[in-house]
Amino acid sequence: MALLEVRNLGISFGGLRAVDDLNMDIEQGALVGLIGPNGAGKTTAFNLLTGVYQPSDGSIKLDGQQLVGKTPTDICKSGVARTFQNIRLFSKMSVLDNVKVALHNHIEYSLAESFFHFGNYSKKEKEMDERALDILKVFGLDTYADALASNLPYGKQRKLEIARALATEPKLLLLDEPAAGMNPNETKELMDTIELIREKFHVTILLIEHDMKLVSGICEYLYVLNFGMELAHGEPSVVLNDPRVITAYLGE
Repeated sequence: MALLEVRNLGISFGGLRAVDDLNMDIEQGALVGLIGPNGAGKTTAFNLLTGVYQPSDGSIKLDGQQLVGKTPTDICKSGVARTFQNIRLFSKMSVLDNVKVALHNHIEYSLAESFFHFGNYSKKEKEMDERALDILKVFGLDTYADALASNLPYGKQRKLEIARALATEPKLLLLDEPAAGMNPNETKELMDTIELIREKFHVTILLIEHDMKLVSGICEYLYVLNFGMELAHGEPSVVLNDPRVITAYLGE
């Protein structure tokens, strides 16, 4: 059984069929790309996988567990985390606190303990500080722990968003255009980071990306969307040379 099983997934907005009959199987530990021209339905598919939108039809299963009908919070607790095409950090919070927010998925204390700082509060806060710093070290961000997230350079903000997603301890990590706005050096560093976190955190990764050098360099399998429908799927060397895929990107 695949970690993620998507069957006949679709959503309509009025008369617009944004995603139509999407099927995907993603194995545990895989690094898979979801590609397609602008407006193909890629981010809509991510919104369906994370409960932002509820599908008009179809099913989504993670480890055999049905996700359709669940809230984004419950889906996150089930093991799906994501980043966004436009960075969404808590800009006025510290780098460390951005990661600690996500750790509350797994480390809890009562409302009274949080108000009056007794019981498990100090112990749990210390555990979260240590865990957040461990995650930040993977991305080379531990030296920025006390800085405001808004003061980080763009490339490091991208990394912080990925670090925050990983702090929820996902089984499946969805990355929405992680290389957007990065220069070639930053993109190469990001490729190495994505490979590292897959191995270190034992997480399965599905990413949306327009940078074909990144896609062909790290993805083991690709799904291609066009006008909300699956156009092709397979190994990158085959898919990226498919005349239908080339036409979808470049036109006749």
